[in-house]
Amino acid sequence: MINGRGKKTTQRVSRMRKIKTRTLLLVGTLGLLLVLNLCKDFIDRKTVHLHLDVKEDNSQIRRPTTNNSYVYSWPKCQRNVTAENITGFNSLPGVIKDFLYFRHCRHFPMILDLPDKCGGAEKSAEVFLLLVIKSSPVNYDRREVLRKTWAKERLHNGVWIRRIFISGTMDAGFEKERLNKLLELEQREYNDILQWDFNEKFYNLTLKQILFLEWMERNCPNARFHLNGDDDVFANTDNMVEYLQGLKDNDGNKHLFTGHLIQNVGPIRSTWSKYYIPVQVHKSDSYPPYCGGGGFLLSGYTALVIYNMSQSITILPIDDVYMGMCLAKAGLKPSSHMGVKTAGLYIPSSTLDKFDPCYYKEVLLVHRFLPPHMYLMWHRINDPNLKCGPSKKTL
Repeated sequence: MINGRGKKTTQRVSRMRKIKTRTLLLVGTLGLLLVLNLCKDFIDRKTVHLHLDVKEDNSQIRRPTTNNSYVYSWPKCQRNVTAENITGFNSLPGVIKDFLYFRHCRHFPMILDLPDKCGGAEKSAEVFLLLVIKSSPVNYDRREVLRKTWAKERLHNGVWIRRIFISGTMDAGFEKERLNKLLELEQREYNDILQWDFNEKFYNLTLKQILFLEWMERNCPNARFHLNGDDDVFANTDNMVEYLQGLKDNDGNKHLFTGHLIQNVGPIRSTWSKYYIPVQVHKSDSYPPYCGGGGFLLSGYTALVIYNMSQSITILPIDDVYMGMCLAKAGLKPSSHMGVKTAGLYIPSSTLDKFDPCYYKEVLLVHRFLPPHMYLMWHRINDPNLKCGPSKKTL
């Protein structure tokens, strides 16, 4: 039997235990909150660190379009500020600095897509010659002329020629919206534009090639051959089809990369040049052999090889050189074709008409042409009444 004093002692111990329990719970809660806060801070700092390092979020988002197809959307690529640690960075021109800041970026949101251009991946072997034409949003007049001339989608010699323009975006604000709307209207009418949301500028030409190759691997992997060229070249695509059909034992399933071959050259180190490449971008003083980027022909096999090699080769802003680098890594070589004139066509005398169609009837490609000259030349070389002497066929 507990007396009064013992009862009070028991009650006091009970209260002490309750206070102790509450204190422990409070301390535990505070400790848990502290741990969670530290974890959050670590995650935040880790995220910032990842942005400062050369990292991209590679999670694609499929975004539906108005025609119930999908475009592949990527999160915005972050600037790599650690590029500022490169020796001599502050002395570089602004365009080179921008290139180095975003050199790691290989994925951009897609604005206009053509998932069924080749009939789907399974039927893409039905495309014999895929015309892949680099074009800036502002070049509406060039695209319109090409659609009516050498880039017209058609059946020639029993095989299909298909056309794609590849483009980025230009300017900002209202002007960017207007140019994007222009391409959207063209897309509705012609269904021939791939557009990504990256800046359309010279130092992003390699990026444009990589984005196309990624699209090709997904949507048109079995096209037999590609013409890769600018929108200011004159291309005799009928001649191209006949040349490609005449290849021995190559229906697009073997290596082919041919054009105006350039070799034994290296980076231009002069800052005034459009093609300026400092050592901070490319250390070597030499380039592998490559074909001039105005226009070249390649097989579907080689296009896929270049795509695979590009996954592990750092981007160089000169796109034709970069293609040569991919070929070199794969142990393949580009070849020369005398019918590809990316440096222009040599006319032997100033007294002769440099736009005489007889000079162009037998070639594959000439760089460069204004739209009116392009339109006229295409119709003149296809005039059944055109008569040409032998002296004008083999320049």
